[in-house]
Amino acid sequence: MLKTHSTLINKPPKPLREPPSPIITEGIKYSGSKLKLLPHILSITDSLSVKKIFDGFSGTTRVSQAFAKCGYQVISNDLAIWSKVFGECYLKGEKSKQLQEKIDYLNSLKGYAGWFTKHYGGKANRGLSLHSDGKKKIWQTHNTKKLDAIRPEIDKIAESSIEKSILLTSLILALDKVDSTLGHYVSYLREWSPRSFNKMKLLMPLIERTNKYHQVMNKDIFQVLPKVKADLSYFDPPYGSNNEKMPPSRVRYASYYHIWKTICLNDQPELTGKTNRRADCKDQTAGSVFEEFRKNNKGKFIALKAIERLIKECPSQYILLSYSNGGRATKEEICETINKQCRKIQIFSIDYKRNVMSGMRWTDDWTKTKEEQNIEFLFLMQK
Repeated sequence: MLKTHSTLINKPPKPLREPPSPIITEGIKYSGSKLKLLPHILSITDSLSVKKIFDGFSGTTRVSQAFAKCGYQVISNDLAIWSKVFGECYLKGEKSKQLQEKIDYLNSLKGYAGWFTKHYGGKANRGLSLHSDGKKKIWQTHNTKKLDAIRPEIDKIAESSIEKSILLTSLILALDKVDSTLGHYVSYLREWSPRSFNKMKLLMPLIERTNKYHQVMNKDIFQVLPKVKADLSYFDPPYGSNNEKMPPSRVRYASYYHIWKTICLNDQPELTGKTNRRADCKDQTAGSVFEEFRKNNKGKFIALKAIERLIKECPSQYILLSYSNGGRATKEEICETINKQCRKIQIFSIDYKRNVMSGMRWTDDWTKTKEEQNIEFLFLMQK
């Protein structure tokens, strides 16, 4: 049974409809993925009279994909270049025989040892993912050689920005299936994962063209907000960490997924550290104000002030905010921030372990326990 907690409302909130049929989306392994939350997010939006949705931190675009497939007009935005690539692929792309022929051509290319193999390819030496420089690597060399051959060829054969994004998405999805990591790229496995022995193969992404005009943006959220015209804005900001000893870049997405930026840009950047991260992903600064772990001169967390600004400047009638109990801000602080600017709030909690949405206990829902390690909250606001 679905329950909600509501504030600033004297009567019980309107019951939500049953989650819609499963929506098929596609994406890479991603620590911030909302794949399991999709039925709950769609159930909430389906209960509202909205037609146009702004996805402000779209990441791998799984939520944007789901919104589009449910018939909404979508504006997808994220600061990461690889998110723009995914957005152009899934929201604006179209399948074609010519495109499939190009994917087949890329698969047929003979690999060679180039820049990617030098920095990210390792041999299956006694099962260890070590290279001659003593560093652990993301992929085995038979796959990085293919990457070295395919990546520059995409720039040559793509006839448009959209087509290039589709081919890059196909490449990234193929590489994601043969890596030797835990799903991010700030540490690699000592022993090769079983999947890393497979040969990567590019496939046509699961593109489903809709009759809506979707927009894809690649800007800082506060640059985009004044221009957004949407009935509902969905925000899933990067959370950072509530671990005081954790350097900010170790948990931020620019660092976690640096390799996808490099593949999209093919810029052969300066590298740093044992995992050959991009030098622009160093530990000194947070990649996003929402991931900032410090407090301002008034003793307030900078990340929380960013959320307050986000809600204040959002022009949509409805706002749906995702936030985890592992984030920097507390539930009480977020509720206090929302109450200042919104006249209605409904709060939903999702237990990732059981994948169910339920009511909230205001005493301990925000605290991690042995039984419930990860709780996600959805704050539905009406301005």
